[in-house]
Amino acid sequence: MSARLRIVAVIVALAAASQAGAQEPLPPSRLAVRAGGAWRTWWRSDAAPGQWREAQRLVARSVKWRRVAMGVETGALRLAGSGEAWRTQVVLVRIDPRVHTMRLAEGATRNLLEGRWTVDSAPGDARVALNAGQFRFGTPWGWVVHEGYEVLPPGRGPLAMAIAQDSSGRVQWIEDTEIERAHVTLQPRVAFQSYPALLIGDGRLPAQLQAPGRGIDVAHRDARLAIGELRDGWLLIALTRFDALGTTFGQVPFGLTVPEMAAVMGALGARRAVLLDGGISAQLALRDGAGAVRRWRGVRGVPLGLVLVPRSAVASTAPHQGTP
Repeated sequence: MSARLRIVAVIVALAAASQAGAQEPLPPSRLAVRAGGAWRTWWRSDAAPGQWREAQRLVARSVKWRRVAMGVETGALRLAGSGEAWRTQVVLVRIDPRVHTMRLAEGATRNLLEGRWTVDSAPGDARVALNAGQFRFGTPWGWVVHEGYEVLPPGRGPLAMAIAQDSSGRVQWIEDTEIERAHVTLQPRVAFQSYPALLIGDGRLPAQLQAPGRGIDVAHRDARLAIGELRDGWLLIALTRFDALGTTFGQVPFGLTVPEMAAVMGALGARRAVLLDGGISAQLALRDGAGAVRRWRGVRGVPLGLVLVPRSAVASTAPHQGTP
């Protein structure tokens, strides 16, 4: 065989291997929800849905939402999964951005391995507080706009998603293909960026989450924190906690895979969603109308926090209109 034919054969073999890898299924796993006194499986890795209506009928309707303040509701979801996710609690908050203002809180330090912001640092007027975005070398990754001032330019990469709010309270979700235009045309008061996107378009699962070998680790399990947008514009925040040994071990970083977390957000009715930093960084705080605070702390501080505070000039809104 000539050298040219050998090269052609190698190229063909590599292409075939690449195509075979792209067609590999997700690692075997499943998710069940407690309903009617029994565990009911609603998601399997070998039959992951592209649409979420069936899952929403079971999962979203199993959550009992409780109004804690104007435009803020909380609930919980208990899941049975595979491996480390044998028992997982999902702490849920949904919040109306029309009556809340986003603020970013810096927690960067000179120590490149640590950040100093935690939910204990949240101001007294914050209804909701959580760690924001992803981090690199102790500083936030990607676009950061604080009080109309651009602190960091946008980051680039597949499944990078930005969330921006203008002075009117309007929130925009900006996918990676739109970030260049948005950076030029938008003038947000607050913006931050994270990855990977879990749901894009109108609830569509990105191709990178549908099989291994597409740039996203679809097998790794960890504690997860995600933020999404419901169809009526409300924000949905979901934090997972290991739930096999009680609340004492809730901070143990065991939990869902990235595709499983995408399924949770889709089954709860989100049309867009993105992961925030999880693992031992994941943390959340919720303050009710009486001022009582519930905190789900992380193990370490982070370089950037997100808080949502009431907009004093906005009229009261009705409660969320229920499940999808």
